[in-house]
Amino acid sequence: MTTHLHITAWALAIILLIITIALYRKGNMKGGKIAHMILRLDYLLILYSGGSLLTYLLTHNFSAYGSSLVPEVIVKALAGLWVIVAMELIAVKTGKGKSAKGPWIQLVIALIITLILGFGRLPLGV
Repeated sequence: MTTHLHITAWALAIILLIITIALYRKGNMKGGKIAHMILRLDYLLILYSGGSLLTYLLTHNFSAYGSSLVPEVIVKALAGLWVIVAMELIAVKTGKGKSAKGPWIQLVIALIITLILGFGRLPLGV
């Protein structure tokens, strides 16, 4: 159940980020701020569900998969936090009318790392 909550939360975050950017670029600052605040609430849901998955993997699953997954689980958690930070940087810089090229590059790199580890390497993918 937590896996589905986590996947739904980060999919919603990507959609909310796109909506926030579109509103800011159209000059609708009030709508952009509202969408940005909802995005920030979604970050909390991502952190909760991700922390729950992390706790489960670190405490219950290593008897079946071995302790060799510990570094990968930690890297995935850090990459997930990196995704959230990059998304927030993109939203803030776009809201201020500044270039967000660097945060976009960071988002792509962190998202690729997170998706490869989450769906390709670690258990509980879907």
